[in-house]
Amino acid sequence: MNIAVSAPAVLHKSIYLRADRETVWAYLTEPDKLAEWFHKPERPLEAGAKLEMFGRESGDLLIWGEVRAARKPDYLEYSFTVKPMGDAVSVVKWTLESVEGGTRLRLEHEGLPQGAEAFGLILALDKGWDEHFGEMRAAINEVVPA
Repeated sequence: MNIAVSAPAVLHKSIYLRADRETVWAYLTEPDKLAEWFHKPERPLEAGAKLEMFGRESGDLLIWGEVRAARKPDYLEYSFTVKPMGDAVSVVKWTLESVEGGTRLRLEHEGLPQGAEAFGLILALDKGWDEHFGEMRAAINEVVPA
């Protein structure tokens, strides 16, 4: 008898930005810069700090968790929960790598709920990260013509 056990889903994203790692790091950790492309926390993202991100227009608490690691300007990791996830806790990991001309930014969002009932949430998060990456490019003045 074979029983299929599905592991939690993981989203992987990677973008290139025409900015150095210190600049990209600021856009990942500083409240005013995060508010330009994502959601606004009340305080900078630092290891051991509580993570609370609020809607830019609504002011509602949208994301919560804890900053697990913040190694400037290389690596940021935090637990990540949103209301549609219920009690599930996922983990967001950011890796910044210097490349000729700028920075390669990689996102790994792991521990997402798995299964047909969770697929809508995974699609929404996947689309959301794509949209936020576009907003980050614009915030860093990185709009490149197609």
